[in-house]
Amino acid sequence: MFKHLKNDFPSAVVVFFVALPLCLGIALASGAPLFSGLIAGIVGGIVVGAISGSSLGVSGPAAGLTAIVLAAITTLGGYENLLVAIVLGGVIQLLFGVLRAGIIGYYFPSSVIKGMLTGIGIIIILKQIPHFFGYDADPEGDWSFFQVDGENTFSELGNIIGNISPGATLIAAIGLGILILWDVVLSKKGKFFKLIQGPLVAVGLGIVYYLVTQNSGEWGIAQEHLVSVPVPENFGDFIAQFTFPNFSIIGEPAVWITAFTIALVASLETLLCVEATDKLDPKKRTTPTNRELFAQGAGNIVSGMIGGLPVTQVIVRSSANIQSGGQTKMSAILHGFLLLISVILVPNILNLIPLSVLAAILFLVGFKLAKPSTLKRMFSLGWKQWVPYMITVLGIVFTDLLIGISMGLAVGIVVILIKNYQNSHFLHIRDEKETGIKVVKMTLAEEVTFINKGAILKELDKLEPNSYLEIDVCKTRYLDHDIIEILDDFRFRANDKNINVKIISERGTIENPESYEAFFKEVKIEEYRTPA
Repeated sequence: MFKHLKNDFPSAVVVFFVALPLCLGIALASGAPLFSGLIAGIVGGIVVGAISGSSLGVSGPAAGLTAIVLAAITTLGGYENLLVAIVLGGVIQLLFGVLRAGIIGYYFPSSVIKGMLTGIGIIIILKQIPHFFGYDADPEGDWSFFQVDGENTFSELGNIIGNISPGATLIAAIGLGILILWDVVLSKKGKFFKLIQGPLVAVGLGIVYYLVTQNSGEWGIAQEHLVSVPVPENFGDFIAQFTFPNFSIIGEPAVWITAFTIALVASLETLLCVEATDKLDPKKRTTPTNRELFAQGAGNIVSGMIGGLPVTQVIVRSSANIQSGGQTKMSAILHGFLLLISVILVPNILNLIPLSVLAAILFLVGFKLAKPSTLKRMFSLGWKQWVPYMITVLGIVFTDLLIGISMGLAVGIVVILIKNYQNSHFLHIRDEKETGIKVVKMTLAEEVTFINKGAILKELDKLEPNSYLEIDVCKTRYLDHDIIEILDDFRFRANDKNINVKIISERGTIENPESYEAFFKEVKIEEYRTPA
């Protein structure tokens, strides 16, 4: 892990700046103590990062769990009670890992994963526009369409008018210019510009601008437009920020329901992010998903025990890590240590960072996730790819991450069913010149299920009287009982229309069987490929 430290440390700094406002914002949106978000970020970096097998994935508090946490605090009667559910959720995730439930992560279609990345990129840009202009009514990390401040993604944009902070906007624009210059030009000029990342320069300039313009009226930046990390006055106050679980309610059914909900949602979000991160990885490494579930479970146990929010792998942090040149999981671990050291030693300095500058950093992250070239490529691949892709994108933008993914997955399944319906068989029709009989040869696919009933039934109904049907099952490994029933029912219509039927298999052929069910029961379809 230390081999690529020259790449991982600069990347960790960028991820730190991305994670800091999100940790605080997700805690605020969840109705939890602000420090709980920082705890989750630290645990996600250090604990999960150390155990995980993901090279570039970064974990922390998840926006997808915000609504669950907000409701559970009220339902369970306090934050201390919620912590019990978080710890139990972590235990359940450990069991998921042991039971190898991580295999689920391999069943998400590529079009949906790419739609997720584009959708999140668009959401990041839309959600950061208000912060860029110094309008911070909605907390960072609130990715849902319907926001906790009562607005939605687009109505919030309308509220910017009349609420623009000139100072915050100016330094955000300068910061964005620096980031683009660094990314497009300077990063290619030498090692110095790779070691010192553009976001660090932009944040440093933002702090200087705030200090210089503190008393400049309109062009200054108000306190509410800065990062707000809790600042303890002494060591006792620092320790008092930690909250511990109230295990006396561990027998309550509501606690276990919440725990299972957290475990399930956190695991699904993690597996989705793992799949997406692996696709973004320039080296195309594969994350062991069962180990990842185990790592997330351990992280949630630790986070819950010391007062932190639930954690998952997060695509915003992970993509920022990849875009900044991270090479190994050391970047994720270092970002956790940076969060820990900064909240202990320099919280006052963190509170000088303008949120608008951090919005500029997230702008660039969002744009790289939602590149127009990706949209163009998905359209070029045909409707089977771009329909699930676009449904996922729109679902994420107009609802939230998990609902958008579910919508895309549902459409993806429908596309598979349609193609499966179309590909159940191959027809070849020929006329026998000697007899004048039309011969229809129906070659069945390798697997024919109930989904194919409609397509096969449609072809059988189209057969003309006095024709000859050959059904070739030589390459068929699985034939659903529903299809066999269709063939048995067809016997009566075939007799009425004087249609002869021949079954061709590797066991030989049979004409006009009295019972298709008896034939296929006696000669198992799996045995067709092994001649007697």
